[in-house]
Amino acid sequence: MSGKDRKLITEVSGVVEAPVGRVREALRKALLPDPVPDGDRFTVEDFPGHRSTVEVTDRMIALQGGWWYRAEWTLAPHPDGTRLTHRVYNVATSLRWGVPLANRFFVGYDRATRDSFATGLTRLGADLGCPVHLTP
Repeated sequence: MSGKDRKLITEVSGVVEAPVGRVREALRKALLPDPVPDGDRFTVEDFPGHRSTVEVTDRMIALQGGWWYRAEWTLAPHPDGTRLTHRVYNVATSLRWGVPLANRFFVGYDRATRDSFATGLTRLGADLGCPVHLTP
């Protein structure tokens, strides 16, 4: 997906003091159904009546659903282990201008996303038995 096909809404990152491969597997377990379907692109039912498309690579997991929402979690080596970055994009192909209106101009969205990410990061650290921290 190219940059002009999407608009960044918010971004947050943190460091997990474990190797990328271990973090990737823990993230897959946290985000994806068990068992994970074969292939690098598949559809899941997030909750009754709602489906999302999932894309998985060595360094990224993305979920895209609804008319505008795409979330990406990317992993990169960091001197202390793995940098995990979470981004939310507006990927609406029509009426893109309406997304902020439908979401109350995303008031409080950055904070809510950061808080949710921090909770997930803490859970990953507990699952892996290692320290984690948010980055500014």
